[in-house]
Amino acid sequence: MALPPVLTRRKASFTVEGERVRLRSPVASDYAAWAALRAESRAHLVPWEPSWTADELTRESFRRRLARYRQAEREGAGYMFFIFAEPHLKLVGGIQLSNVRQGIAQSAATMGYWTGARFAGQGYMTDAVTAVLRHGLERLGFHRIEAACLPTNAASRRVLAKCGFTAEGTARKYLRINGEWQDHLLFAIVAGDPIPKPRYRDHNG
Repeated sequence: MALPPVLTRRKASFTVEGERVRLRSPVASDYAAWAALRAESRAHLVPWEPSWTADELTRESFRRRLARYRQAEREGAGYMFFIFAEPHLKLVGGIQLSNVRQGIAQSAATMGYWTGARFAGQGYMTDAVTAVLRHGLERLGFHRIEAACLPTNAASRRVLAKCGFTAEGTARKYLRINGEWQDHLLFAIVAGDPIPKPRYRDHNG
C-alpha cells in the first residue's frame, strides 16, 4: 500500500496533483525554501502548532524531519507532502497523513496541514486537501480520514467544510498546541462521501 520511496533521490517526482497545486514528498534541497517560508510565517503559524524548538529552522532539524518522514512512509504509517503552487511551483505549505492505522481500521488517523502567511486565503490549501483526500481514499485505499482543529481556527474549519468533512464532536485537551493542552473539533470523511471540487471565487481557504 505504501508509495515507492522517493526521498532517497536528489529530486522527488510529484505524486499528487490538484487544480492549481502539485504535491510531493520533501527532499533535502527543499530546506532553504522551507526555512524561509516558515521563518517569515512564524507569527501566523505558532498559535496553531506544537511549540517550536530552539533549533526549529536549522538544517539539522530539517534532516531529522526528513528521516522521520522516510521511516513513516517506509512503514506505511504516514505520508508527508510539500505543496507547490502553479505555475512557478513555489512552495506554499505542507500537508500530512499521519498515524495511519491499517488492518481492520484501514484509516489515516490524522490529516494536518500548514500554509505560509502570504499564501493564506488564496484557495491553495482547499485544493491541496481535496487532492490528498482523493489520493488517500482512492489510490491508497483508506476507508476514513480524520482531521482536527482548534475551535478558534475559522480558516481551517472553512477548509474542512469545503472539502466535504463532517463535524463529529469535540475532543477535550486533545493536543498540546503552543505549549498548552487544548480542546479540538473533530472532523472526518469516509470512502463514498462526496468530495466537492474546489472553488476559488471567494479566495478563502
